[in-house]
Amino acid sequence: MTPAGSSLRQGAFLTGLLLASLLTIALVVGASVGIGDLPIPLSTTWFAVTNRLGWTAMELNRIHETVIWDYRLSRALVAAFCGAGLALSGAIMQALLRNPLAEPYVLGISAGASTGAVAIAILGIGAGAVSLSAGAFVGAFAAFLFVALLSSGTRGGTDRTILAGVAASQLFNAATSYVVTTSGNAQQARDVMFWLLGSFGGVRWPDFVLVSVVVGAGLVLCLVSARLLDAFAFGDEAAASLGVDVGRARLALFSLIAVMTATIVSMAGSIGFVGLVVPHAARFVVGSLHSRLLPACAVAGAIFVVLADIASRVLIPQQVLPIGVVTALVGVPFFSVILFRFGRAS
Repeated sequence: MTPAGSSLRQGAFLTGLLLASLLTIALVVGASVGIGDLPIPLSTTWFAVTNRLGWTAMELNRIHETVIWDYRLSRALVAAFCGAGLALSGAIMQALLRNPLAEPYVLGISAGASTGAVAIAILGIGAGAVSLSAGAFVGAFAAFLFVALLSSGTRGGTDRTILAGVAASQLFNAATSYVVTTSGNAQQARDVMFWLLGSFGGVRWPDFVLVSVVVGAGLVLCLVSARLLDAFAFGDEAAASLGVDVGRARLALFSLIAVMTATIVSMAGSIGFVGLVVPHAARFVVGSLHSRLLPACAVAGAIFVVLADIASRVLIPQQVLPIGVVTALVGVPFFSVILFRFGRAS
């Protein structure tokens, strides 16, 4: 087969894979809307959406329509964008740090967000003027700034950045534990811990608007930086030889990760292992070139988190698990396999 024919065949494969992935996202979002204490057929979800868009005028059950629009559809869409953002962030982290075990929370952002949320929920700092999500967002950026300063603006090398992230995580986790154990009652502690483990129960349409804008813009910026990320995969010296300002580029990309992760954590709490598991799975299917890997991560991350959200609602009857528990059940075995392979390779 000629190179042109091979390229055409590969392009057709990737196009078909993308279309199949988008269809899968639509199906899992529809399934997420339909699953719950009140089962809703997929056709009802379809007509509820098309009615709102003005494409159809089908008569629907008012209760079903309210459940779809006021709760379930926004939840499923926010879950999809959160999964896409975490998977994108994980792929970027693994490229920048050249570490297969890197994920977004390496920068301590989740720990900082936890402290910010606890400060609002239990200590009442800014209560009435600052929401739980806003407090989490502020805490996440405080952690990122701490890491940036400790690692000399991320110019001190990948090892120093990882160590700074570990230090930030330990510091903010300790602060969170101290506040919960000394200042909160049992119910407050339970509510905070459930939120910290991840939940989409409180998200609504304004959250969807924010996360879709942030993650959508992040995806565009990531795709623009795809060749830059390919260069980083060969090391800082290789990137610098291509004319890349390594320190500035790394700081800009870390800042992008911080914005996306802080936004997601402020809405849904900490959802672990998505940024670790999904990039490796996507890399296995489409390869390591970031122009292909990043869209694949976004799609696979969206599907993974929506499925995890469904599982969190059906694994135990009449009870909703924190979504972080579900992703950990998948992520820990996967993490163990990666760690084993990485150890043998080194």
